Amino acid sequence: MIALFDRLTRPFLHALDPEDAHRLAIRMLQFAPLPKAARDDKRLAMRVFGLNFPNPIGIAAGFDKNAEVPDALLRVGFGFVEVGTITPLPQAGNPRPRLFRLDADEGVINRLGFNSEGSDAVLKRLAARANAGGIVGINVGANKDAPDRIADYVGLIERFAAVASYVTVNISSPNTPGLRNMQQAAVLDDLLVRVIDARERVAPNAGPTPVLLKIAPDLALGDLDDVVGIARSRRVDGMIVGNTTVARPASLRETAKAREAGGLSGRPLLPLANRMLAETYVRVEDAFPLIGAGGIDSGTSALAKIRAGASLIQLYSGLVFRGLALVAEIKTALLAALDRDNQSNLADYVGADAASVTAEPWPH
Repeated sequence: MIALFDRLTRPFLHALDPEDAHRLAIRMLQFAPLPKAARDDKRLAMRVFGLNFPNPIGIAAGFDKNAEVPDALLRVGFGFVEVGTITPLPQAGNPRPRLFRLDADEGVINRLGFNSEGSDAVLKRLAARANAGGIVGINVGANKDAPDRIADYVGLIERFAAVASYVTVNISSPNTPGLRNMQQAAVLDDLLVRVIDARERVAPNAGPTPVLLKIAPDLALGDLDDVVGIARSRRVDGMIVGNTTVARPASLRETAKAREAGGLSGRPLLPLANRMLAETYVRVEDAFPLIGAGGIDSGTSALAKIRAGASLIQLYSGLVFRGLALVAEIKTALLAALDRDNQSNLADYVGADAASVTAEPWPH
C-alpha cells in the first residue's frame, strides 16, 4: 500500500516547487488513510540513550518542523521521529526560493533558515499527544535575532523536556548566520554546561530527558577533537553526525543548482557524512552512542552508516527520491544482513568498519 502510494504521488510531487511539494506531503500524511506498518522484527530493536527503539530508522529534523505528523510517521514504520528545528519565537526563515532538488545527483540544497511556528504552537501539539507512545524527539535552535542564543536553547530545554523523548541541540545549520560558531570550544562548553544544568533542574518534574548534540560534517578534525572532548566532559547523552554540508563535491552534475547557497544533503553527502561519523565514533570511545544522518537512500547505505558507527540512523532527502517505501526496504536489508552473518541483533554491527573508514582517503 505504501509502495503504491509512493508510485502515485511522487511524480506529482516532483512536478511541484520543492517547498510546495513538501507542504503537500505533510498534508497527505495528515489525511491519507495509510495502513499501519507491520510489527518490527525483534532483531531490529535497539536500546539507546535509555530508550527502547523498535527499529533504528528515524526521520531527521527538517521534515516535520512543527510537529504536525509525528504519529503518522511512526505509523508508517519509522522507529522514531525528530521534529523541528523549533525556535522559541515564530520566524519566517529565509526568503523563497530556498529549497532545491538536484535530480541528477539525488541531492537537495536548502537554506530554509529555521522557519518555525515557534515553541508555543509545537508545545501544544506535543502535549496533546503526550500519551500516544512512540519515540518523538525535538530538535531545538535559536532565533536568528536572539540577543542571547544560549538562553534560547536553555529555555527550550526547560519547556520541552516533559513532552520530548529526547532533545537535540542544533548548532550546525549553515543557514542561520553565526550559528556554527557555537561549535567553537569555549562557546560550546558554556552552551552545554547551561543546557545540561537546565535539563537537571527540570528533571524532578519532567523525568530524565536525553540531550543530544548535532554537529556539522564540515568540522576540521582538530575542531572535532574539541567538540567530542567537551561533549564527553559535559556528559551529553549522544551526538548526531551530521547536518548538511556547505561543501560541493566535484562529482555534482547539477552544476547550476549546486551554486545555490545553503546546505547540501542526499546521496552526494554520504561519503563525507560517513567519514565524519567514523571519525567521531573512534573519538567517543563508547562514552555515548551516535545517530548517523546524511545520504542514506538504500539498505546498503543504511548498513554502511551503522558499520561506520551509528547506533541509530536518520533519513530525509532519501525519501524525496525513494519515497516512504525506503523504510521497509532498509528493514528488509538489515534483516537479510543479520541472517547472512548469523548475527542476533544490529548492535553487533555498530562501528565495525569505523577504523577502516578513517584510514581511507578523504572524500572530495
